[in-house]
Amino acid sequence: MQKEQEAVRFLLQQMPSVPEVAIILGSGLGGLVSEISQQVIIPYGEIPFFPVSTVEGHSGQLIFGILQGTPVLAMAGRFHYYEDYSMQEVVYPLRVMKLMGVKKLIVTNAAGGLNPDFEQGDVMLIEDIISLLPDNPLRGRNFDELGPRFPDMSEPFDLEWREKALNCAENLGIGLQKGVYVGLQGPKLETKAEVRYLRVIGGDAVGMSTVPEIIAAHHMGMNVIAFSVITNESIPKIAKEFTHEEVVAVANQAGKKLVELVKGII
Repeated sequence: MQKEQEAVRFLLQQMPSVPEVAIILGSGLGGLVSEISQQVIIPYGEIPFFPVSTVEGHSGQLIFGILQGTPVLAMAGRFHYYEDYSMQEVVYPLRVMKLMGVKKLIVTNAAGGLNPDFEQGDVMLIEDIISLLPDNPLRGRNFDELGPRFPDMSEPFDLEWREKALNCAENLGIGLQKGVYVGLQGPKLETKAEVRYLRVIGGDAVGMSTVPEIIAAHHMGMNVIAFSVITNESIPKIAKEFTHEEVVAVANQAGKKLVELVKGII
């Protein structure tokens, strides 16, 4: 825990107060940053033992500030298992945040659609997760000061916060989908057969992030809520190759709805 404690000491020296809410911003979903006032920007490279994001659309900095009157800490850029980081490195920032005193977490991502009722640009409230990753962030020695050895994952998301999200979406006129997010290793996009398989096992959206973060945050007793921006239809009306650049472009456009939703929830 020495690395985490060193990062905690460094960050608390940079910030005027302890953030109440942490927000992880997925690919193309950085529009929320402009809504944060009184910003203190800290590049990942300056934080002790922090990894550095290598993915296009992830800027790689922590942003402290005020959103809707609430002190928040936004991660503009996350870390993925496919970047050759260990699971411990992927969730390292969350453990630092927890030790800082952050109690609530909002996770966002750009995800591929599996549910045929979903359309490109929809926002989905994640109700549950399926992990098909080859590793788990809790594998190895358990630190009792963070959480139990065998955490119950039957309800990884905060029910009260989820209800508020649904009410907020209704008030804002945002059609909020609900569903199950499947986490894969990546970095390739899915084959047609894999899309069919993921749908059969209960997935509504698929991506290469989020699942380790939810597991680690729930293990530490944080209140968690998560959203996906659906970047493509599960069965495209026009057959064509889909690229990461298009994922970011769709997420940038649809992310505007998610920005309003997150602001309303906070």
